[in-house]
Amino acid sequence: MNVRAWVAEALGTFVLVLIGAMAAVSANGIASTLGGLTPLVVELVVPFGFGLGLLAAITIFGHVSGGHFNPAVTLAALFDGRVDWLNAIFYVVAQVVGATVAALAINLLIGQGAIIAAVNQPAVPEGQAFAVEALLTAIFVAVILSVTKRQPAAAPLVIALTLLMIHFAAIPISGASVNPARSLGPAIVGSDYNALWVYLTGPFVGGILGWGVYRFFVTDEELVEVEVEEDGELEDGLEGEGEPEDLPGA
Repeated sequence: MNVRAWVAEALGTFVLVLIGAMAAVSANGIASTLGGLTPLVVELVVPFGFGLGLLAAITIFGHVSGGHFNPAVTLAALFDGRVDWLNAIFYVVAQVVGATVAALAINLLIGQGAIIAAVNQPAVPEGQAFAVEALLTAIFVAVILSVTKRQPAAAPLVIALTLLMIHFAAIPISGASVNPARSLGPAIVGSDYNALWVYLTGPFVGGILGWGVYRFFVTDEELVEVEVEEDGELEDGLEGEGEPEDLPGA
């Protein structure tokens, strides 16, 4: 059991959702003063909120937990053997708690109901939004699994830029979640569950697809199994008592 990692996942998800959702709230506030420019302002501001929020979360907590901050990333890490079932379950619980507390904090800091501006809403039929969420999450997860294996030093920036790109691409279509916790927290606090199933299922499907793409193209040399020795150290150089492999994500 790695309680320290679970706390890091909760706090990292809190940072991600707090900064990203607050950027959405601020974008809507700015747009209301300009009149008629809401879509443009949201499209320009929100992607940087979530992308840079993720970068901040990875920088602070990534070395402790691997930096998932996203249940879909945790699922892919589980399939890839980078985290065990117990840690995966507690990671997801911690992520949902972190996202929900972040949404509560926004309502407390800005005003009751402010978080509604950050609740994901599809602008297309729900089936299409589901497909968009699944496809973009697959790309996101494939990037995360690949860069953390091949270029770990570059992982935080590459992953953050990928999330920023996803928001630029999908905000006007599906709302650009690719993260069930990020959607669930604001939905709970805002009591708005419209189309929530899209964001609780699409990213998980995408996480599995992304893992499949990664495993199809990974080389035999890269598939080095990490074994825990009797002294509690991991053979691939990571140290700690059952500590999961570094895997920054969102």
